[in-house]
Amino acid sequence: MNKHWLQTIAICLLFTSFATAGFSQKNDINRTPIQAGVDIQRPKLVVGLMVDQMRWDFLYRYQERFGENGFKRLLREGFSCENTQIPYAQTVTAPGHASVYSGTTPAIHGIMGNEWYDKKLGRTVYCVEDETVKPVGGNPKAEPMSPRNLKVTSLGDQINLAFNYRSKVVGIAIKDRGSILPAGHSGDAYWYDSRSGEFMTSTHYYDQLPSWVNSFNQRKIVDSLYNLDWNTLYPIETYVQSDRDNVAYEGRFGHEKEPVFPHILKNLMGANFGTIRATPYGNTMTLAFAKAALEAENLGQDNITDLLAVSLSSQDYIGHQFGPNSIETEDTYLRLDRDLAAFFSFLDEKVGSGQWTFFLTADHGVAHVPGFLAKHKVPVSTINLNTAALTQLIQKKYKVPKVISAFSNYHLYLNDEAIDSVGANKEAIIKTMLQELNKDTAVWLAFEAKALNETPMPAEVKERFAKGMNPELSGDIIVILKSGYFGGGRSGTTHGSWYPYDAHIPLVFMGWGIRPGYTFKPTWMIDIAPTIAALLHIQPPSGTLGNPIPEITDLH
Repeated sequence: MNKHWLQTIAICLLFTSFATAGFSQKNDINRTPIQAGVDIQRPKLVVGLMVDQMRWDFLYRYQERFGENGFKRLLREGFSCENTQIPYAQTVTAPGHASVYSGTTPAIHGIMGNEWYDKKLGRTVYCVEDETVKPVGGNPKAEPMSPRNLKVTSLGDQINLAFNYRSKVVGIAIKDRGSILPAGHSGDAYWYDSRSGEFMTSTHYYDQLPSWVNSFNQRKIVDSLYNLDWNTLYPIETYVQSDRDNVAYEGRFGHEKEPVFPHILKNLMGANFGTIRATPYGNTMTLAFAKAALEAENLGQDNITDLLAVSLSSQDYIGHQFGPNSIETEDTYLRLDRDLAAFFSFLDEKVGSGQWTFFLTADHGVAHVPGFLAKHKVPVSTINLNTAALTQLIQKKYKVPKVISAFSNYHLYLNDEAIDSVGANKEAIIKTMLQELNKDTAVWLAFEAKALNETPMPAEVKERFAKGMNPELSGDIIVILKSGYFGGGRSGTTHGSWYPYDAHIPLVFMGWGIRPGYTFKPTWMIDIAPTIAALLHIQPPSGTLGNPIPEITDLH
C-alpha cells in the first residue's frame, strides 16, 4: 500500500474521531436531567386558573386598560398558546373542566355536558350528582355532589399517585362542577352555596368542614362585597369597547327595573346570597377563599408539588345575563386584572417568586348577543327546535306516543320502550325525523349518531363530534345548528357549539419552568394536563388523548 493511501486513511480516521467526539458532546449537552443523572427539579405549587366563558380575544380586548401586573404580566412573563381550541362539540362548563384536568374528551371521561339523559336510568343526570354521599356545610337542602361520574383520573389524581398522597390537591369554585371535576377523585373540593352564602363540600371529601373553612364562612365576605355596590371602575363614558349601558337585549337583576349602572347591592345583604355570582365580586370572593386555602393547607410550602385548581365562575353568569359586549363584562375584566395582580403578588410572597407554575385557560367561549349582532346586520337567530311538532308527526305516522325522551346537548334521545310497544321500525322513524329536521333553516346538519362515520361533513367537524360522543351516554340523533344560530331568549347569550366563538379559548403558562413566548400552532384544551405532567415528570391522567406542548419550556 503506497503512502498516499495511508495518508487518506489517516485523514478519514481523524475526521471520524472529530465527528464522533462532537456528536457525543452534543448529546451530553442535550441530555435530559434523568439521562444526565441530575436530581429532578419541580415547582412547589401548580396553580390552574379557569375563567368560565373566557374567549381568547379577551386577553387583548381591553389590554390598553389593564395594569402592568395582571394580564400584562401573564403575557409578558408567560408563554401563550394563541390558537388553543376545544376538540369536541359540546362547549359547556362541565366537559370543559373535566377535559382540561383529565387531558381527554367526553368520549373517554364521560362528562357529556352539565347534564345528560341516561336511557338506562330513564332520567336526566347532573354531571356531579351522587346520591351515595351527603352535603357538608351550606344549606341543609343542598344537593350531594362528588366526582363519581368522572370515568378517568385527573391531573390532581396523578400528582397524588406520583408522590404517594403526600401532595395536597384543592379545587375551588362558585360552581360545584367547577371545583369537583378539576380536583378529581382524590383531591379536596369546595364550592359556593348560594342559599347560605357559604362554601361547602360533601362527605366524599370530609365528614365536617375544616375549621379554616368555617372561619372563612363566618366572615360573611358576600355581605361585605354587597356593601360596595357595583359601579364602574372608571367613568362610564370611557368604556368604548362596549355597547350602550341600557339596551333591550341585556338581562337584568331581579331586584332592578333596568340593567344599568350602578347596580345597587346593599339591599341584598343578609337576604340574597346568589346575586354575587353575576357580579365581579364573585371572582374576588373565590380568590379570597383560594388564598385562605393556600395558607391553611400550607400549599407550596415544601418540595412535594401541590395543586391548586381555581375556577372563576362569575364571567359566565355575567356573560349569559349581559353579553360579552356589555359594560358589565368590560368592567368585570378590568376588575379581574386587578384581582390577578394581587393574586400573583400573593403567590410570590407565600410560595416564593419562581417557585410556582401557573396556567390560565377557559372551559368555553361565548357567542355575541343576538340582538347586538342583528343591530349591526350580522346574520344571527335564536331558535327553539320544535320537538313537539316532531313528536306529533311520529305519533301520526307511526302511532308512537311521546317518541322523544329528551333533547340535551343537541342530542335527541328516542323513547325505545314506546317504539317497541307498538312494534314500530326505529330506523324508519329516525329517517323521517332526519328529513324533517334537515328542512329547518337553522339546522346545518342532523344525522344519526351511530352513522357519524358515514355522514358527509368536513373531517375536522366530524372529529369534534366523535370526541364528544360517549358510547354509553349519547343520543340517537345529533343536531348541528348553523353558525350564529343557537337556543336562547330575547336577552343575554349562550354557548355550546363547535364554532370558534365558543371553542377558541386562551391558554397561557407562566412561572417555574416556563419560558416567555407564544405560538400560533394548533394546540388543544386536552394538551394542558399532559403538559403539566411532563413538566413534573409524572404520568399523565389515565384517559389522556392530548400531548405535551414542548415549546412552553426550556427544559425540552
